[in-house]
Amino acid sequence: MDEIEPRLRGLMLAGLAGEAGPYRRLLDELSGLLRGYYGRRCPPGVDAEDLVQETLIAVHTRRATYDAGQPFTAWAYAIARYKLIDALRRGRAHLRAPLEAADALFVPAGADAAMARRDLDRVMADLPARTRDLIRDVKIAGLSTREAAEKHGMSETAVKVAVHRGLKSLGGKYGGSPGDED
Repeated sequence: MDEIEPRLRGLMLAGLAGEAGPYRRLLDELSGLLRGYYGRRCPPGVDAEDLVQETLIAVHTRRATYDAGQPFTAWAYAIARYKLIDALRRGRAHLRAPLEAADALFVPAGADAAMARRDLDRVMADLPARTRDLIRDVKIAGLSTREAAEKHGMSETAVKVAVHRGLKSLGGKYGGSPGDED
């Protein structure tokens, strides 16, 4: 998923800019992904190929609604999910799955990670770039403070202070007032 999203997003942006070749490649690649998506989810009586074509048409007709700041695959799979739901309603077909597995029926592999990255980007957008990078390196990528300090040309103490202040700022903004111990 990590390598698919940037490629498809780039093709979509090029298509939105009026480039026919990249847009055609986008639709070709997307059709293959949709075949796999619907192939795993369509019960007997629901034609996966029809859904692929309906989804490609919907992507094409709604392409102007795509927000370039958001992941393309999440947007495209949301359209695909709605097309599947519509087909199931039309055919009175029902998917049988345990309730706890319901999300897995409609969420493509890696979508949770893409949505989490998007949310994290939004939350950390107000932090200075260096602080964002340090928090990502130390708290998300798992680098030690020493490794992060070497990477950014800082002292370990400066890294610890920057990460602490950045997290404190985020906590103040999203986690309640700084004095809350709840």
